[in-house]
Amino acid sequence: MTSIAIVGSGALGSYYGARLALAGNEVRFLMRGDLAHVRAHGVKLVEKNGTHVLSPAAVFGTAVEIGPVDLVFVALKTTGNHELSRLLPPLVHDRTLVITLQNGLGNEEEIAAVVGPGRAAGGLCFIAATRTGPGEVTCYEPGTMAVGEVAGPATERMRAVAALFVAAGIRCAAEDSLMQARWRKLVWNIPFNGLAVAAGGITIDRILASPALKSRVRQLMDETARAARALGHEVAESFIQYQIDRTLDLGAYQPSTLIDYLAGREMEIEAIWGEPLRRGVAAGVAMPELARLYEELKGAGRKSAV
Repeated sequence: MTSIAIVGSGALGSYYGARLALAGNEVRFLMRGDLAHVRAHGVKLVEKNGTHVLSPAAVFGTAVEIGPVDLVFVALKTTGNHELSRLLPPLVHDRTLVITLQNGLGNEEEIAAVVGPGRAAGGLCFIAATRTGPGEVTCYEPGTMAVGEVAGPATERMRAVAALFVAAGIRCAAEDSLMQARWRKLVWNIPFNGLAVAAGGITIDRILASPALKSRVRQLMDETARAARALGHEVAESFIQYQIDRTLDLGAYQPSTLIDYLAGREMEIEAIWGEPLRRGVAAGVAMPELARLYEELKGAGRKSAV
C-alpha cells in the first residue's frame, strides 16, 4: 500500500486526501486549525451524490509526527511556500515523490530546491470546492485532475499516481507537458480569480454579466495564451471561448482568491499573476492588461491587510 501525506488540509487537500483514504489508501493529513475537530469527527465531504465522512482520519499537527511516506501532495496556498523547507524533509525517504497541487507557476522549482529535482512533480486540479465548516468540504463540481513531470513526457510513476486517483473515483490523467497544462489553467485563473477581487469582490456570474469586465476577461485570456505559445506551449484560439462557455454554468461561484480576499487572507498574487507576467514579458510578449491587473491585486492585498 502506498503511504500518502497531505500537506495543507484546506478544501483541496481535505477533499483529495479523504477521497484517497475512502478508497483504501493510507493517508495522513498535516492539519492545524481543524485538528481537534477532525480527530473527533473526521473529514466530511458534501457532494452532489451525497455526503461521505472519513472517520477516523489520520491527522497530525507536525510533519515529524507523520514521518516518511511514499507520496506527498502539497496543497498549501503558495503564500505558505516559505514553510516548505521545514515541512517537507521529515516526510521524505529515498523514494518519496512530492507533487504540488498548487496554483500558478514556480512551485515545482521551490519544492525541488528542498527535496531534489528528481523527487518533485506537479498536479493540476480543475475542481469547484469550498471549505464550508471545520473539517467539512462542499464539492460543487469534481472536475478533473492532471499530473506530470516537471519536464518531459508522462512517466510510469505519473501514470501510477493518476491511477490512484482514478481508483478513488476522480478523473485524472498523466500529462505529457505539465507546463502546457499549467498555462492552459492560467487562461481561466488569471482573469476570473483576479477580476473577482479587482472588481470589488464579486462572483463569476457578475463578471460575465458586465460587458466591460467580459472584455477584460478576453484580453487577459488572449495575453495569457500568447505568452504560453511564446514559451512553446500550445493553446488554441478556440480554447478561450471554450473556457468562457464552461464558466457560464458556474453561476454565482466564488473562486478561491475571492474567498481569501473576503476573509482577509493573503492572496497568491505572485504565483498566479506575477510569475506568469514576468515569464511572458521575458519571452517578448506585451501583457499590458495582466500588468494592470497585477497592480490592482497588489493594491487590493495591501488594503485587505490593513
